[in-house]
Amino acid sequence: MSFDALLDQVTGGTGRFGHREHVHLTWLAVRAHGVPAATDLIGDGIRRVGGRKYHATVTRAWVELVGSDFDTFIAGHPALLDRNLLLRHYSPEALAAGRDHWVAPDKAPLP
Repeated sequence: MSFDALLDQVTGGTGRFGHREHVHLTWLAVRAHGVPAATDLIGDGIRRVGGRKYHATVTRAWVELVGSDFDTFIAGHPALLDRNLLLRHYSPEALAAGRDHWVAPDKAPLP
């Protein structure tokens, strides 16, 4: 499934693409393609539609954090809807350094 098809599915024609929709799109991509391919698919899509908003470490970290039936999954993992979740694992400096390449968490490992 393409990034555009996933984007259409999660926005439902509303045009809203907030944090919840980002997490949902990531979950769908992981389910359809697996983690490595989903990382590439989402990264390419965000670079194409979001330009400067793309961040390699943020994209990969979110892909690695996401999985299973979305509603059940998100009910069991409400922290994923906290857009500041990565700050539990990364310092702002580590995130800044990871814009163009993967940087491992420097505060706490990803679960």
